[in-house]
Amino acid sequence: MKFKFLFLVLMTVFVSCKKGTNEVDNIAIARVNNAKLYQEDIKGLVPAGTSKKDSVIIVHDFIDRWASQKLLFNAAELNLSDEKQTELNTLVDQYKKDLYTKAYIEQLVYKSIDTVVSEFELKEYYEKNKENFKTNAALVKMSYIQINKSNPKLASLSNKFVNTSKENKESLKNSTIEFKSYAFNDSIWIDMNQVYEKLPVINVENKENYIIAGKTVKFADSTDMYLIKTSNYIDKNQVSPFQYIKPTLKKVILNKRKTELINKYQKDITTDALKDKKYEIYK
Repeated sequence: MKFKFLFLVLMTVFVSCKKGTNEVDNIAIARVNNAKLYQEDIKGLVPAGTSKKDSVIIVHDFIDRWASQKLLFNAAELNLSDEKQTELNTLVDQYKKDLYTKAYIEQLVYKSIDTVVSEFELKEYYEKNKENFKTNAALVKMSYIQINKSNPKLASLSNKFVNTSKENKESLKNSTIEFKSYAFNDSIWIDMNQVYEKLPVINVENKENYIIAGKTVKFADSTDMYLIKTSNYIDKNQVSPFQYIKPTLKKVILNKRKTELINKYQKDITTDALKDKKYEIYK
């Protein structure tokens, strides 16, 4: 009977939605003590295209959760001491104030904060604070190719990789289909952990054999040839390069601006209230 009733409720809600009327919205579908759940409360609960059987299950579960929450809350009101309820109500009131205040301040900050951070400002902040930005892992600038040893173009592609020129670089970029794996953007700092993922033949213990700043290293396994060209390398716990830390610097500067604005708003609102006699301190 319960599932038949829920199905009828669902059909009533769907029909009312199609007709564009709210006539049935105030019909109660469940009650816990003096609280009632209405048909309008379950509108939009069931996604379009859901089967009748699944729709009934979704609504049934929702009503059970609603009832359970109401019953537990009523039990808490009856059984918790007055002192505990006063304590909880104080916390609820404070949480509401915190939420409203946070939302209002964020709205003020969003409207007024300058989100443009110049290159000069980034570099200036970096030079003053770079000792605070140490690398969490080793960083490297490198390019590499991994190619099957039986590839007939192996010698030609290897020579182009070793003998760097604009023409050779373009030729390699146009030949990526020949490689099992590759990376050519050696002007960007990357975390060494990414290298270990891309090239499992390299690990923490043997990286010194393959990652050598200013050198091109060639080695092979049973099937493939690897060529690795390292233009620069920085170990862990060293000062992070400016370009690598640049996005973080922007976030830090913007957070600093945000904090300064919040402090300003908090100070200004009390100052203005004192002037307007909305705020007084009694001696």
